[in-house]
Amino acid sequence: MIIAVTGKVGQVVTSLIERAPDGVTIVPLGRPELDLADSASIAPAIAAARPDVVVSAAAYTAVDKAESDEAAAFAVNATGASAVAAAAQALGVPVIHISTDYVFDGTKTAPYLESDAVCPLGAYGRSKLAGEQAVLAAAPDAVILRTAWVYSPFGANFVKTMLRLAETREELGVVGDQIGNPTSALDIADTVLAIARRLHEAPGAAPRGIFHMTGSGEGSWADLAKAVFAVSVAQGGPSARVRAITTADYPTPAARPANSRLSGDRLAQTYGLRLPDWRLSVADVVARLLKDKDQNA
Repeated sequence: MIIAVTGKVGQVVTSLIERAPDGVTIVPLGRPELDLADSASIAPAIAAARPDVVVSAAAYTAVDKAESDEAAAFAVNATGASAVAAAAQALGVPVIHISTDYVFDGTKTAPYLESDAVCPLGAYGRSKLAGEQAVLAAAPDAVILRTAWVYSPFGANFVKTMLRLAETREELGVVGDQIGNPTSALDIADTVLAIARRLHEAPGAAPRGIFHMTGSGEGSWADLAKAVFAVSVAQGGPSARVRAITTADYPTPAARPANSRLSGDRLAQTYGLRLPDWRLSVADVVARLLKDKDQNA
């Protein structure tokens, strides 16, 4: 099975390359061959990969910058995503599109269901919601996977930032009044690979539509930081005291949902897939980061 994935260096595509089993080839597609901001480049690049499944993973993810550059966010996350889905549809192959918790406003007091009303707070969320709608318009049988709070051993992310800051600071103020589901990109990759196999091998029986795909369990950013440091200090790595602060204490150009929790029940019921508890996955990623640092020292 050949899976074409948009992006060459993102957390999800890097994780897919690492986790792909024998018999599965991941073809990462990015600039200059494929540029999501240049729709004309998309179909030829995807067709050249001769994929069995297309994964639309790359996105404009600069949440705060999008507030002042909304056109760029929409060009990639909506127009670009639409072109990816249209290219897959033209080839007659399924497309899996990665989306986000930012399509919700965070006012619900329970985890969000796929059927809940969407209401993005900012430009990034609006662009990702427009992307979902455009993907389904271009490829009605697409699978859309909403995820949140992604971290991994790769690229820039919250877990790596906490470990880096702890090397020089004794205390860190971390937001404690936003709640979500921390999600390992490695777990995302395992889930995407399982769904891709179903779509390829049993296309008529594979459910389509929108699914929530996040780590099991919930916590705040401060909880996540504490979990990172608990693992790190036990293995001789850096640690810092975590002081929970409010969202108001850490203002940003873009508003964040106070509640980013996504229910994974539909994914579990329809595909039999549920991501591991986030604390277990965080422990694995932190241990790996510390090991890699020691080996590269």
